[in-house]
Amino acid sequence: MSGFIAFLRENARWLTGGLLFTFFSSFGQTFFISLSAGHIREDYGLTHGGFGMVYMIATLGSALTLPYLGTIVDRYSVRQVTLFIVPMLAAACVLMAVARHVALLVLAIYLLRLFGQGMMVHNAVTATARWFSAQRGRALSVIILGHNVGDALLPTVFVAMAAAFGWRSTWLAGAAVLLVVALPIISALVTVGRTPRANDPAPRIVDARDWTRAEVVRDPMFYLLMLGVMAPGFIVTTVFFHQVYLVELRGWSLGVFAASFTMAALVNSIFTLVSGQLIDRFSGLALLPFVLVPLGVACLILGLLEAQWVPFLFMAFLGFSNGLSTTLFGAVWPEVYGLKNLGAIRALIFSAIVLASAAGPGITGYLIDVGVSYPGQLLAMGLYCFVVSMLLVPISRRLRLRANEQQPA
Repeated sequence: MSGFIAFLRENARWLTGGLLFTFFSSFGQTFFISLSAGHIREDYGLTHGGFGMVYMIATLGSALTLPYLGTIVDRYSVRQVTLFIVPMLAAACVLMAVARHVALLVLAIYLLRLFGQGMMVHNAVTATARWFSAQRGRALSVIILGHNVGDALLPTVFVAMAAAFGWRSTWLAGAAVLLVVALPIISALVTVGRTPRANDPAPRIVDARDWTRAEVVRDPMFYLLMLGVMAPGFIVTTVFFHQVYLVELRGWSLGVFAASFTMAALVNSIFTLVSGQLIDRFSGLALLPFVLVPLGVACLILGLLEAQWVPFLFMAFLGFSNGLSTTLFGAVWPEVYGLKNLGAIRALIFSAIVLASAAGPGITGYLIDVGVSYPGQLLAMGLYCFVVSMLLVPISRRLRLRANEQQPA
């Protein structure tokens, strides 16, 4: 514990900057946007499937943009990227507040997804993976806690503010916070990049040789890995996007469901820190086959149980899953494809994740509209997690062998 506290103290500047990136990315995350789902459907006259299609189109657009925009983290400093993406996220919040036409709604969500879920997280994770080597898992686990803080605080805050001032005014308040609080603080913290220090632990050699993005897209193992990597984006986005519908279906209170996010944040925080320690000890690839198991259990819980306490149990397993997956997926790519072109490669990967998150609401919303049981869909998602977990066992083993073969003699 004393070593971890010393690590936090010595690297507080960069860890705080990364944590604030992930916290303020919440404005572009599905859990936050979907809190306005009921208001949006009412104001724009959209069905569940209609809003799901709007969300899918906007998120798909951000997924197609990210591989190109995401390469800027390889060409510009973390601070320069920050000075661009934070104001753009604030502009998206303003557009969300003032838009009155469906076309502008699509544009607002596109910008929220691209600069919130996409570039804020991409900039933070890529920078942290480069700043830290032997302690990469530990560092990633700390900055990712920003997601957990956002999950814990923002749903309740948004519901309360929307009830008092209106949902559109609440989005305007979010834009103000980004410009007045997030932009100056984060840019000041990341002005100076971190360089290795003499007292850093000696790194375990686990990183692969430096692949180019062109080589990655020709690698069959990349597509097998994506079977697992894309699943959390699809499933978690679907659940959060349809949370209002789920609450109505089960007869739960939206306020209670919003409160259950605190459970997810608490468990997520614990397993985020635990997974960081495990990654530094065993490597990301060694843990990869286990990452989808708690998510599969969470889907079964939500699909089978209807009691009032179910959201809290579901959120506990979801927090377990997110704590493992978010840290792990930030650490595993250097072990597979190296560091030199990490920004371009992560942009491609993150684009695929965003694509999965785009497909989830649209597909499931359509299935809901045509009468397919939503609990049945959740059970199918859980089964997928267990099947892919078994496939990841030999995939992980093969990738570790390949990385060892690529190490210099």
